[in-house]
Amino acid sequence: MKIGIVVPFSWSYWGGVVEHAEHQAAALRRRGHDVQILMGNDPAGKLTRFLHPRSGRHGELPEGIIPVGRSVVVPANGSLPNIVLSPRAVPRVRRILKEEQFDVIHVHEPMTPAVCVAAISFAQCPIVATHHAHGDLGWMGPALHFWGFLMDRIDARIAVSPMAEESAARWIPGPYKVIPNGVLIPEAADPVDRDHAVVFIGRHDARKGLPVLLRAWPQIHAATGARLRVIGTDPMQYRLLHARLRFDEAGIDVLGIVPNEVRTHELERAKLLVTPALGGESFGLVLAEAFACATPAVASDIPGYAAVAIPEAATLVPPDSPDKLAAAVVEMLGDEERRVEMGRAARAHALANYAWDDIARRLEETYLEVVA
Repeated sequence: MKIGIVVPFSWSYWGGVVEHAEHQAAALRRRGHDVQILMGNDPAGKLTRFLHPRSGRHGELPEGIIPVGRSVVVPANGSLPNIVLSPRAVPRVRRILKEEQFDVIHVHEPMTPAVCVAAISFAQCPIVATHHAHGDLGWMGPALHFWGFLMDRIDARIAVSPMAEESAARWIPGPYKVIPNGVLIPEAADPVDRDHAVVFIGRHDARKGLPVLLRAWPQIHAATGARLRVIGTDPMQYRLLHARLRFDEAGIDVLGIVPNEVRTHELERAKLLVTPALGGESFGLVLAEAFACATPAVASDIPGYAAVAIPEAATLVPPDSPDKLAAAVVEMLGDEERRVEMGRAARAHALANYAWDDIARRLEETYLEVVA
């Protein structure tokens, strides 16, 4: 089957939906399908530096990605996604769909202009849509007013979590399948004999809660001597955050935006993931990634994380509470036997629920249904 995956964001800037699409394509290819991804791309240069406040990956595009235009930063749902809004993207999408002749297209965040709206408008094949976002989604009101009629063209709707389903269904009623995000499962991961370090993974968005962790960190470092490995946050934005908060930086390593292989390696070596998000997470993808690496977590008690976490693998604490976050991290690092048991339970949970090969099988079943 020839499958087109449509993403409204830029490949150049790491984010959950971009990563989801890349892993989805790889898993479907392993099942024998011909898969292309349509998404934005921001090559290195002065224009990209002007349009984007943070650094990204600006190398050569991997095979199987068809660029449709540059992106701009748009505040949405408590985050700062990089969305392709150029009018030039519309004829590009139309041309690509005509040339590729997909059997089915899979559109992520279907109400997002300009790429997804154009794909739904011009597609001459069945359309599957996945909704990722959780929250009030206030921007959906204007979107429905202008191009909501296009939603009738969608043949099957997927949500990555019950929270995402609830959020989308408030605006677009109808039946949804809940198919969660998948994660890469390393061939082997052992929670024993780890580096004395904890990992934070997330963009420098307010909702990711990095300031909460940085306020808690001096207490954690003083009690445990552990190191904090910060991944996904641009080093310049970290420096600006330090200038504002003036926290003690002892024991902190800022790795910036790194390839998937480096992130997986860090999770396989760390004793613990710490993710103090404040809300707006429809699915605890970073938790599932850590679990796949046999790494337990201390996370905020928010719906998106609670839906992924299990007590045997994670400790949930109230959001925006540095003292309680610090206490939970110190307690887990202080009990190595319990931490190892939680790591093993975490990996078993990920294997049973979030392996990409199984997610791809479920997506394939959906494609076959709409094509038939």
